[in-house]
Amino acid sequence: MSGAIGRARPELAGADPLVRRSEHADFQSNAALALSKRARARPADLAGELSAALGGESLISSVELSGPGFLNITAAADAVWAQVAARLADPRLGVGVPERGRRIVVDYSSPNVAKEMHVGHLRTTIIGDSLARVLGFLGGEVIRQNHLGDWGTQFGMLIQYLEEHPGAAWHQDELSGTDSAVSVLDELYRAARGKFDTDPEFADRARQRVVALQSGEAGTLARWREIVAESEKVFRALYDRLGVLLVPGDSVGESFYNPMLADVLAELVAAGVAVESDGALVIFSEEVTGPDGNPVPLMVRKTDGGYGYDTTDLATIRHRLHDLKADRLLYVTDYRQSLHFRLIFEAARRMGWLTDAAEATHVSYGTVLGPDGRPFKTRAGGTVRLSDLLDEAVARARAVVAEKDPELDEADLDRIAEQAGIGAVKYADLSTSRVKDYTFDTDRMVSFTGNTGVYLQYAHTRIRSILRKAGDPEATVDPTIPLETAERALALELDAYGTTLAEVGETLEPHRLCGYLYALARDFTTFYEACPVLKAEEPVRGNRLALCRLTARTLANGLGLLGISAPERM
Repeated sequence: MSGAIGRARPELAGADPLVRRSEHADFQSNAALALSKRARARPADLAGELSAALGGESLISSVELSGPGFLNITAAADAVWAQVAARLADPRLGVGVPERGRRIVVDYSSPNVAKEMHVGHLRTTIIGDSLARVLGFLGGEVIRQNHLGDWGTQFGMLIQYLEEHPGAAWHQDELSGTDSAVSVLDELYRAARGKFDTDPEFADRARQRVVALQSGEAGTLARWREIVAESEKVFRALYDRLGVLLVPGDSVGESFYNPMLADVLAELVAAGVAVESDGALVIFSEEVTGPDGNPVPLMVRKTDGGYGYDTTDLATIRHRLHDLKADRLLYVTDYRQSLHFRLIFEAARRMGWLTDAAEATHVSYGTVLGPDGRPFKTRAGGTVRLSDLLDEAVARARAVVAEKDPELDEADLDRIAEQAGIGAVKYADLSTSRVKDYTFDTDRMVSFTGNTGVYLQYAHTRIRSILRKAGDPEATVDPTIPLETAERALALELDAYGTTLAEVGETLEPHRLCGYLYALARDFTTFYEACPVLKAEEPVRGNRLALCRLTARTLANGLGLLGISAPERM
C-alpha cells in the first residue's frame, strides 16, 4: 500500500497507508480519506487512483472501494500461505525488534524487607515482569530493578530487639510449619515497635542502634545483612512460584542509594531547585498546585535533618539516567503514587538529569478487589498474604482439574493444578486493563471456558495433542492450495502477532496481548471445527498442520511473555 501511494501520488510518498484489519475484507485502508486534503482531491477519486496503483500487486487478489475513500483489500491466497511458511521458519515468529538499541529500566515488585509480601505486591510484580519480558523480546536491553525497602529507623528497632532476645527463632532453617522468616520478623518488629512506644530506655537503645547502622558499625551491619538475606530467601521462593524473572542480583534497595543522598541534596541546592522552607529543604513544583493554590512540595530533607523516600527516589532516577544510562525508565506502582512520580520527573527535568533523550513513565495500575467490591482484605479486615492468595487459586484449580479428569494420578494433578492456578491468577490480572480495578474471583479465574489463562493453556495442549497424533511432523506449506475462510481468518490473526507486541511495548498495556491470544485461540477453534486436519488429504493436511504448529508456537510464546507456562499436556 505504501508503494501504491508513492506511485499514484509521488508527493505523498512515505505517508502512513493506514492499513488495519477489517470485518469487510482482510484489510482496510483509510489513506485516501486522510490524504485527500494534501492531494487536493476528493477522497473517492484518490481512492480510485490508489486502487488502480494496487492493481499490479501480486500479494493482493482484490481491491474494492467502500464509502467515502475506503479501500477493502483481500490478500492473495499464495501470499497468505507464504506468510505462514515464513513465520514458521523464523525462530522469532516474524516479530521485529523495535526496542533494539534502547536501555530500559523496569522498576517493579519492591517488597519491604522483614515484611510479608501481600496482595498489594501482586499487580506490580506481575505487570512489571510481563513488560520486562515483552520489551526484552522486542530487542530492548532490559535492566530489572527490585527497589527493596531495606533501610530506615525500623531496622534499628528490630535489630536492637533481636539483640535483647537472642533465643528468638527467625532464620528460615530454624522454622517449621507454614511460618516464614519474614512473617516471624514482621511479628518481632511489631513487638519491637510496641516496646519502643512504651519503654523509654529501649527507645534510647534503639535510636543508638539506628546510628550504629547508619554509621556502618560491623556487628549491626552484619545483623542487618542477615535480615535482608533471610527476607530475600522468602521473596525468592514466591518469585519462583510465580515464574517471575527477578533474581537477587536485581535487588537494589534503598540502602544502595543512601550514600548518594548528601551529594544529590548538595546538587539540588546548588542548582537552586531545592530551597529552605520552615527549616526543611523542599522542591516546590512549578507544574502542580494543591487545593490551597500553593505549589506542591517534594520534601528532600526533613527539619530534623533526615531523608525520606522523596530524596531516595531522586537519587534513584539520577543513578539510572547517569550511571545506568537508561533511555527509558518504567516505574510499575499503583495509581496512588501518580502525584509523587509526577513531581520526581519534574524535578529531574529541572535538574537536567531527565532530558528529551530519555523517557520516564509511571506505569500505574488499579486495585485488586474482593467479592464485596472493596480492596481485598481477610475476613478479619487484615492484609491478604500473597502466598495465601496463590494457595487458594491452586486449590481451586486442583478441584476443577480433578473433576475434569478424575483418572489423573496425584503427581500429575499437583503439577497441573500449580500451573493452572498460578497461570489463572496472572492472566486474570494481566487481561484487565492495568488502570482498572478488578475482582479476585478464583472460580472464574480457573474456568476452562471464557477469557481465562486456563482456557489458553488448554488450547495449547489441545493443539500439541493434535500434532502428536499426526506424528509431530516438520511443517511444510504448499502455497498453491486455495484458502478456506477459517484458514484465512486464522492465518491473518497469526500475522498480527508482531503488531500486537509492538503495541504492548509502546502502550505498556499487557491486556492487549491477552486479548490477542484469546482471539487467536477462538479462531483456532473455529478453524479446527470447520477444517479437518488429521483426516485431510495431502497437501491440504500439511498446510493445516502448519497452521496448527504456528498457532501452538504463537500461543506458547505469547503466554511466555505473560510469564505463564504453556504445558504440553493438561
